[in-house]
Amino acid sequence: MSPTTVIVGAGLSGLMVARRLHDRGASVRVLEKSRGLGGRLASKRVGGLTFDSGAQYFGVRDTGFVDLVENWREHGVVAEWPGAPAGRWMGRPGMTAPAKFLAAGLDVRRDHKVTSVVRDGRGSWEIEMEGRETIPADQLVLSAPLPQSLALLVQGGVSLPPSLAAELALISYEPCLALLVTLSGPSLLPAEGVAFAGGPVRWMADNRLKFGQPGGPGAVTVHTHPAFAAAHYSAGEDEVAGLLLPELRPWMGGAEVVTATLHRWKYSEPKTTFREPCVWIPGLKLGLCGDAFGGPRVEGAAVSGLAMARMLT
Repeated sequence: MSPTTVIVGAGLSGLMVARRLHDRGASVRVLEKSRGLGGRLASKRVGGLTFDSGAQYFGVRDTGFVDLVENWREHGVVAEWPGAPAGRWMGRPGMTAPAKFLAAGLDVRRDHKVTSVVRDGRGSWEIEMEGRETIPADQLVLSAPLPQSLALLVQGGVSLPPSLAAELALISYEPCLALLVTLSGPSLLPAEGVAFAGGPVRWMADNRLKFGQPGGPGAVTVHTHPAFAAAHYSAGEDEVAGLLLPELRPWMGGAEVVTATLHRWKYSEPKTTFREPCVWIPGLKLGLCGDAFGGPRVEGAAVSGLAMARMLT
């Protein structure tokens, strides 16, 4: 009988591990604190319009990931971004689509906020959650942003090997603020979006153009540079909107702002990454994976998840 594996985090990396284990006939369960799937593969509905609020697209270089993306393309859950440079892939109808495809048929439990992970007297795991019963596991994979994963271990009194713990503690993340702006009419942004080198804004794209829906109200995602996000992370929605909307106005044409909704990404991308694509500690039956290991992009999270799955029985 295969061991029962619990994965904390239903982002791309965690779902990749779960999918591979499930397809091998293993017993696996995924716990996710939010109501959504995919982590930063995130889409949000505002006033009937769909916004990609997190990762805007992804590239494909790793050979293992190439095959996976081709499978997604064949199933209609990804496509190349129309009008953008070749090699920019996006989820269809939004960036959450690949995550939902991976999760189909899996035991994924949303609204399950893990508060600590504890080793029991038999060398197995007990996963404690807010307002829910403790769940046992033979082996555990933590795929959430690394500071959150390490905090769960600390809370449960679990110590990593000292050299590893010291190395992982050095990894930190950049924040990002995403302002989702509904316009009364179409924007003047190009179909491929615009990247900015300086100022508060790092990126803008009109999701209606991205999804091949020209005309009608604009649905613009505005991403900030890390320095701006760090300085204004705790600011209110109106204050952040007041600072960012002037940057959008040259691209609005005659349209007006209808709504502006703020989403905060505390762990947008790691500043540095671990030297290996994942960590597996056999003595603890514990794995760690995610973009802090595979690299600070969508592909990095996927590669880390694939590597983690190969380590597990």
